[in-house]
Amino acid sequence: MKSEIKFNEIIILLIGCFFMAISINMFLNPHNIAPGGLTGVSIIINTLTGFPIWLINIIFDIPLFLFAFRILGKKDATKTLLGIIFLTGSLKITENLGNIQVTNDVLLSSISGGIILGIALGLIFRINGSTGGTDLIGLLANKAFSSLSVPTLMGFADGCVVILSGVVSRNIEIALYSAITLYIIVKVSDIMVEGINTSSSFMIISDKYVEVGNAIKDELKRGATILKGQGLYTGSEKNVLLVVVSKKEVVTLKKLVKHTDPKAFIIISDIFEALGEGFKPI
Repeated sequence: MKSEIKFNEIIILLIGCFFMAISINMFLNPHNIAPGGLTGVSIIINTLTGFPIWLINIIFDIPLFLFAFRILGKKDATKTLLGIIFLTGSLKITENLGNIQVTNDVLLSSISGGIILGIALGLIFRINGSTGGTDLIGLLANKAFSSLSVPTLMGFADGCVVILSGVVSRNIEIALYSAITLYIIVKVSDIMVEGINTSSSFMIISDKYVEVGNAIKDELKRGATILKGQGLYTGSEKNVLLVVVSKKEVVTLKKLVKHTDPKAFIIISDIFEALGEGFKPI
């Protein structure tokens, strides 16, 4: 695989950083909402000192980047450095957006800011990009606490920032709003990266697996895979049908199985993404 960064990745990184800056300056910072991360720390310090967020961000990010440089590969290091530069520049360009009162409702601001920031991070994560911050803190802390995973350490850091936001503002509600925003950011970014779970997988255990399989093929125009299994107590061999269908076909498939074999055993699982024939191309 090539280690060079593609042009479209740079554009996506730039767009993601710009939307992050809009979320921070227009919705979160005006209400002192600090939803974790180094940007959350920057908002807290801005509340205490009045220093610009973009300046605080780069003052913290550059030393972290230098410490973590050896841990990152060449491509990841380049993306991270570009992310730091793009985010800092975007924060500077959009810093006056805080003067635009989109809404005075703190809850609405926390939700809107969380959605925009989640979309921005999702775009960045899709290209394996980074803007520094808790990503680098997690990598560095993992060296000292190797028994803890990087996501766990990042989550701990984010939690500390959320709590600190309430302490600094002397208002527990700010910490709660920050927690709400953090939750929305995580959920929205996950959807952006993994996709909305629009498909479900069925594992069907039936003595009439041939009839069920034919019904699936004829009625739903879907294929199925036969898996070999064995009953734990009886020791008898079991044939299991594995089928993936869209959400709108779930009810139809359940009715179809019930009609063909009312004694069938069905396990239904949500899946984030299905790629291949009959679904999205790989």
